[in-house]
Amino acid sequence: MTLNLNVKISPIGYITTSLILLFSVFTVTAQTTKIIKINADKTLAKVQPNMWGVFFEDINFGADGGIYAELVKNRSFEFPEPLMGWDVNTKKQKDGEILVLNQYEKNPSNPRYLQITKENDDVQLINKGFRGMGIKKGLRYDFSLSYRLQQPGITMVISLLDEAGKEIGKTDFTPKPSSKDWLKEKLSFVATETSMKGKLSIVFKGSGQIDLDMISLFPGDTWKNRPNGLRADMVKTLEDMKPGFIRFPGGCIVEGRDMANRYQWKNTIGPIEDRKLLLNRWNLEVPNRQTPDYFQTFGLGFFEYFQLSEDIGAEPLPILNAGMACQYNTAEVVSLSELGPYVQDALDLIEFANGAVETTWGKKRAEMGHPKPFNLKMLGIGNENFGPQYVERLKMFTAAIGKKYPNIKVISSAGTDADGRQFDYLNKELRAIDPAFIDEHYYRSAEWFLKNAGRYDNYPRTGSKVFAGEYAVHSGAEASGVKRNNWQSALAAAAFMTGLERNADVVEMASYAPLFAHINAFQWSPDLIWVDNLNIYGSPDFYVQKLFSINKGTDVTPITLNNEKIVGQDGLYASSVLDETKKELIIKIVNSSNKTQQADFEIAGNKKFKKTAQIQEIANGNLIESNSMEKPKAVSPVETTKSLKGKNLNYTLKPYSFNVIKIKYSK
Repeated sequence: MTLNLNVKISPIGYITTSLILLFSVFTVTAQTTKIIKINADKTLAKVQPNMWGVFFEDINFGADGGIYAELVKNRSFEFPEPLMGWDVNTKKQKDGEILVLNQYEKNPSNPRYLQITKENDDVQLINKGFRGMGIKKGLRYDFSLSYRLQQPGITMVISLLDEAGKEIGKTDFTPKPSSKDWLKEKLSFVATETSMKGKLSIVFKGSGQIDLDMISLFPGDTWKNRPNGLRADMVKTLEDMKPGFIRFPGGCIVEGRDMANRYQWKNTIGPIEDRKLLLNRWNLEVPNRQTPDYFQTFGLGFFEYFQLSEDIGAEPLPILNAGMACQYNTAEVVSLSELGPYVQDALDLIEFANGAVETTWGKKRAEMGHPKPFNLKMLGIGNENFGPQYVERLKMFTAAIGKKYPNIKVISSAGTDADGRQFDYLNKELRAIDPAFIDEHYYRSAEWFLKNAGRYDNYPRTGSKVFAGEYAVHSGAEASGVKRNNWQSALAAAAFMTGLERNADVVEMASYAPLFAHINAFQWSPDLIWVDNLNIYGSPDFYVQKLFSINKGTDVTPITLNNEKIVGQDGLYASSVLDETKKELIIKIVNSSNKTQQADFEIAGNKKFKKTAQIQEIANGNLIESNSMEKPKAVSPVETTKSLKGKNLNYTLKPYSFNVIKIKYSK
């Protein structure tokens, strides 16, 4: 994700009507059948098993308040405003009754805790969660806290409240005397009603003094029922996409506004209470979408990212800071003479992921419950960094990693733009260094994506491969997000992706960005998957990405129209692959024109094809149609079948449609 808003969000604000006219340029004046030829016996390139992946960044409340299932905001009082997210209710608060105490010298990772001294009147703490708490009727909720009872006599009533303040589940707790030592307590209770924006209430009764920290509430249905777990519906949506990799943790999150605010993976592992809070750099970054309550608690840290990748069968792809802060914020860099610790962080991460349990960092992984290595194969150095200062720092990383871990593939940054002076410089310099991948990003208009569907047709076939690490079509979606992903953006992405697939020997990995967005707390749009506190839906772009990912195949085969690659002729874009494992021919074809087109697919080769094709079609005559919580599948695939005549398939391509055609075969 890029902070250069003028550069990368410039397409936002295009007039939607003019973009529709762009698509309408591709008109078909006569219903002439297009003869599309496929050679099913010829392989042009191998498709990597992990070609289509996902990119996760903690933006749009994607981690805290999103996939990380913790419901309590500011659970350890570490926000700059220690009681942000909390309301304190008393009949008449007395001086010193509620105190936030600081022990930074003793515990810099978790310095603050709350002290309540009670005499008579009840004290109530209410946590409002992340834009409310999603509460489900009949579900168990797991409450926990750390406490130290200094003066006995206090009891607690823990309850869930709905939007109106009605109690919808509760339990009681009598703390044990603890004086010096902190104790941990876990309680569970069941919600009696559903609430979209519920709250947690803690009422303190009696008299005495108690210290509180790490006040937490998790739903009982986390992914794989793990404590401190992830939101199951969000993980399941990712799993259903069958991504080949997960790139994490960003994005601009990696860089930080300055070096002090950069992402440091070592601060995100180990006991939850020892993971030091960090400002989320998207907190105040987008002027009209400021979220001053947005921080990173790192409950979702590098261990959990690796574990998530393993859970859903995706390869982990971590990105590390290259000793450079965001060049559009402060452009702060670490001098070359002081870069050693940053390089060592990269080496230590590889050991954390892959090292034996006898190693320093392999032991830490084992202590967290995963003695088996995570089998890390690739590692990114820097996010959207550019200029000679990046090149000289990258060289130091690649030399050290290559020497100690020669099998680890290094991914380098091609900066923020897909063309121009900055990109041309980097592309030349990086290819001289010869990293495994060059990470190209593009946030552009629908017009750009259509015009660049053949971008990689003439790229070099040797040397560094391309990682299309971040891309999204911005087709008239205002930065406010009132118009999010629409069918036009998804259709243009599909056309572009046929070009990525057709050039799978050049582009070996690709991922859309950003991944998640909370409808009440997002900074950036468009986004692939949208959530509220209880529900989730995929955008039109989500269905395009999913269809490519679950139908990636193993071998690229030739597909032509008039003996040419299909890159915009009459608004058509196409790619073709074989899946040698499933024994399928898979054709992906986009009709970006406003007219119906007849296509006759002529399949050459010695394979014996089944008589019926399975087709997944997304078509909508309204280019600005989008999905929503109310209409989650307004733009989504429809499955049909079509009979072949011999090895020919005659098929009608609807206006503004993306079609995936699968035909089984045997040799």
